[in-house]
Amino acid sequence: MMKMSLDPVQVMSGQVKELRVAPSSNGDSRGSWEEKEAFEQDNLGLSTKPKPPKPENAVTIAVSSRVMFRTEREQKVFEQKGVEEYLRYQIEHENEPFAPGPALPFVKALETVNARLRELYPQSEELFDIVLVTYNHAHVGIRLINTINHHNLFIERFCMTGGSSPIGYLKAWQTNLYLSADADKVREALAEGIAAATMFMPGKLTEVSESQLRVAFDGDAVLFSDESERIFKAHGLDKFFEHERENEDTLLDHGPLKGFLEALGKLQKKFYAKGQRMSCPIRTYLVTARSAASSGIRALKTLRAWGLEIDEALFLAGAPKGPMLEKIRPHIYFDDQMFHVEGAAEMGTVAAHVPYGIAQKHNAKQKPGVGK
Repeated sequence: MMKMSLDPVQVMSGQVKELRVAPSSNGDSRGSWEEKEAFEQDNLGLSTKPKPPKPENAVTIAVSSRVMFRTEREQKVFEQKGVEEYLRYQIEHENEPFAPGPALPFVKALETVNARLRELYPQSEELFDIVLVTYNHAHVGIRLINTINHHNLFIERFCMTGGSSPIGYLKAWQTNLYLSADADKVREALAEGIAAATMFMPGKLTEVSESQLRVAFDGDAVLFSDESERIFKAHGLDKFFEHERENEDTLLDHGPLKGFLEALGKLQKKFYAKGQRMSCPIRTYLVTARSAASSGIRALKTLRAWGLEIDEALFLAGAPKGPMLEKIRPHIYFDDQMFHVEGAAEMGTVAAHVPYGIAQKHNAKQKPGVGK
């Protein structure tokens, strides 16, 4: 079995190909810059870009530069030679674009959804708003801007903290989701009530849709609380099934990513209102190891009571998730157990770990819980 690196910023030698999202330099040679196409024309006939939405109206996605782009070489310079040499290296290479990282196809899909929303609702600010977050010094900003332009991304909001924690800024941005390679900062964000996950580079790459954003969620400790998983860990499988039957009509409490699913659902309904349910560019999936008959009904009743729709629900009854995710081809899959994150990544899915709940106290290599 292919083994995935547990370091989010390390790429498996000889196993990870460059993400083919847009023509790009791999960092070894100077890349030619491509001019970004204009979205609209102003009254003077000058090319202009759409204005970013106000944070209170937008679905704000904060993405670390280390998962947006491939920065392994630069990270080695920092670790081996220190910050001053690192800054010097970045300035010397600021005209060389970074290659795509695991989050870039996801961000591209967000922008595809925005384009569709602007067509239907030209004046609306209910859009995805991407914020690029980096611990870098502002000197590195030029290379990041050049790279964003090279990949034809619309990202106007930057947060360059110069080594400080970005969590306070994430709260100010009213962030709906934070994706990072730094597990400690992800845990800090979750503790502050911000949906967050640690992204990993998959062991192989799977092509994903360019016209539809696909987001897959685990259930317990991701969309829901870890209440049921705690029963399983403490008392075993039989007690877990008994608990779920007895509490079938009792709603599960919310998990850390419920709010993000709500935000996706709100945007989906804007397409439904225009008669575009079947061609909606957002599709959501529940991929859980729960069994449908014995424990799935409580999950479905909880989602319905919350007023949330899941486009597809897969109850796997303990079967591996990787093969199912390979068929779905989501832009991102969220799970609280590293066992499942590894399995997804080995099959080519960009997976993100949500370090929340009782599963974090158990070894990542152990057999997964049935409620997951």
